[in-house]
Amino acid sequence: MDTRSSQEGLDPETLLDDLARGQQREAATRSILEVISQSREDEKPVFDAILDHACKLCNAPFAGLVLGTANDNAQTLAAHNGMFQAAVDLFESGQMRMDRDLSYAARSIIDGRLVAFDDMGKSELYKNGSPIVRSMVDTSNIRSVLFAPLLKDGVGIGSLTLFRREISPFDPSEVSLAQTFAEQAVIAIENVRQFHEIQTRLERESATREVLEVISRSRDDEKPVFDTILNSVLRLCDVDMSALAMLNKEGTHLELIANAGARFLKLKPGEEKWPIDSDLTVSRAVRERRNIVTEDLRDDVYHRGEPTRVALVEKEGMRSQLVIPLMADQRAIGSFVLQQRTKRSFSQDEISQLQSFAAQAVIAIENVRQFREVQERLAHSKASAEVLDIISRSRADEQPVFEVILESVSQLCHAPLALLHITDNRRKRVRCPAYRGTGDEFASRLSEFDEDLDNSKLVVVEAIRSGKIIQVNDLVDDALYHAGNEWRRRIVDEEGARSFLSVPLLSGAQAVGTLTLYRREVLPFTEDDISLVKGFAAQAVIAIENVRQFKELQALNAELGERVDAQVGEIERMGKLKRFLPAAVADTVISSGSDKMLSSHRALLGVLFCDIRGFTAFCETAEPEETIEVLQTYHQEMGKLINAHGAGVDHRMGDGIMVLFNDPIPCDDPAGNAVRLAVAMRSRMTELSQEWKRMGFRLGFGVGVSLGYATVGMVGYEGRSDYTASGTAINVASRLCEMAEDGEILLSTRASIAVEDDFSSVSAGDFVLKGIREPVEVFKLAADFEA
Repeated sequence: MDTRSSQEGLDPETLLDDLARGQQREAATRSILEVISQSREDEKPVFDAILDHACKLCNAPFAGLVLGTANDNAQTLAAHNGMFQAAVDLFESGQMRMDRDLSYAARSIIDGRLVAFDDMGKSELYKNGSPIVRSMVDTSNIRSVLFAPLLKDGVGIGSLTLFRREISPFDPSEVSLAQTFAEQAVIAIENVRQFHEIQTRLERESATREVLEVISRSRDDEKPVFDTILNSVLRLCDVDMSALAMLNKEGTHLELIANAGARFLKLKPGEEKWPIDSDLTVSRAVRERRNIVTEDLRDDVYHRGEPTRVALVEKEGMRSQLVIPLMADQRAIGSFVLQQRTKRSFSQDEISQLQSFAAQAVIAIENVRQFREVQERLAHSKASAEVLDIISRSRADEQPVFEVILESVSQLCHAPLALLHITDNRRKRVRCPAYRGTGDEFASRLSEFDEDLDNSKLVVVEAIRSGKIIQVNDLVDDALYHAGNEWRRRIVDEEGARSFLSVPLLSGAQAVGTLTLYRREVLPFTEDDISLVKGFAAQAVIAIENVRQFKELQALNAELGERVDAQVGEIERMGKLKRFLPAAVADTVISSGSDKMLSSHRALLGVLFCDIRGFTAFCETAEPEETIEVLQTYHQEMGKLINAHGAGVDHRMGDGIMVLFNDPIPCDDPAGNAVRLAVAMRSRMTELSQEWKRMGFRLGFGVGVSLGYATVGMVGYEGRSDYTASGTAINVASRLCEMAEDGEILLSTRASIAVEDDFSSVSAGDFVLKGIREPVEVFKLAADFEA
């Protein structure tokens, strides 16, 4: 049957009704689309228009539009038309749970399908006793219902619900219309979501530009960057408060340095510090280098009574928190904190945005750190240049140099009190020739300062005696203050000194004075401060030495004319000695004032022989340049260790080295010194062998150590002589070196016994050594000893 004939069979009035309904639906669709086009920022007007048309066109006295997904705990009533207040209250109180066994709206959303009943009183959930369905039927007299899901990519995100109080099923055209309205609701939701997404992206880009602009203008101060970031976070993440905590230089505590939004009542920036090992999330995020979200701050940490968490919840009223670590080169240096006074979760977008801001904060911190480093370096260089200039112009008087040093070090180390003490020429008494920042009364006492170097209990004198840097974080807690020492009491009580640093003025191995700084607050000096003060201390020593030398020279010129000539001749003679004698021997001869010690004599020696394993084979295959490079590195590194361990003499031939202890420079423990040098050599050679192995060179290292008497003295001819030794002890050490495998240190019997209290060794057995008549018991040093 064709359309025309079918229409001919219909009642004209029915045709007119169908036509009118079609026109109404088209008009409704146009009206809703028009509202959609005008409501880019808010879905509510669209929802209201949809429900209004749905009620009219589907003959439903009331309707609702519910939003939510299967992952939500409860359904949200986004809009309704004529719904009874009891049902609205259920939604607003969160009691309308997303449970398909309690609610047909939830079932429609979770299953993503349309649900309709001619009589809901005969439905499954009514029979199962669902309180929601029972209330709708028994209390609100709802009978026929229609639940049309809002589907996005096949997943339910809401439901359009239509209700009738009589048993009057929704016909197919009404169902189709409801589904159309549901699709339009999804369009409206997506439009608004996309609009907000674009707006958020634009706001974030704007915030990022703003932060970058502030970074470019704030080379010497991070604070404007922090403030800009924290305020941007408040705006973009819609939270009550944002804060920034930074790890201190020692890495022991986090310090609250800035916050925005709701101001803390009890927790004040600049005053709050939290141990890095605490249970607080601000510490954990840095310690564990990860983001931490706390949806309810009333957690275990709160219930354990952690003071900061309790204050945060009870005094500040915070409930939710997000903490993001600030990462610099895989190291957490602080954390960003977002806090809300209501329970909430944080989206991945918010977390990503905060991570971006955290990265920008790190850039600002690094920029300022680098700028300050450059400025400090320039200031240090300028101060050092000024001191050196004064030194060059003050050959006869140290005082101008001392005053410039104290001024510079006081400013650069932020220490308002600075003192410089020196010893007298006999190194018996200590005086204070220069000081800065003290009051007049204390200054007058300093001008009379005169302490016994050997017996004074003052820390500045102890620094000179020991030649060691001494730092006291708080002088009030120091035993000398509590003991009532007059100088300590005055510097604390009259001058307000708290933190203290004393750096000795070292001339060679001995201190000739000390450079001392005080701060009027408990603020310990950093390693950078100490390094800077050591530099100025060295310059003070130069000034002292210059003046001493200048005065000595004047005295010699005035009183010892002839002796000067003789001394010059002696210096020339000793200079010649240095050209053909080992440096240590020449220095000892010079210091003794006689070359008699160069004549042949017997001495108890600690003897060390070492060489490179596989060197001969290496030379046969390696290029000459490679051989020379390996030898240069080997002798350079071994030479450093030989010098560091105070050896008297060393001889080198190819890759072989002989080192003597106890002559011409005497020492208390020649065998122990030789073994300590051997251990240090082995440790360094292990590193070098690994480097050479990567270059394709397979080289090892062996050492032999002996203890015994040998004949020591000059051997050679005029113009070229060597100070050397010969005897059984020398031969034994040489043969032990030849026997040693790669990484082994072999000891003679006497050497092993001499060092047994400090070094563990095991017997390798008796061996007949070339040139030695009797078998020698050889001992192998334990492999686990390191330098």
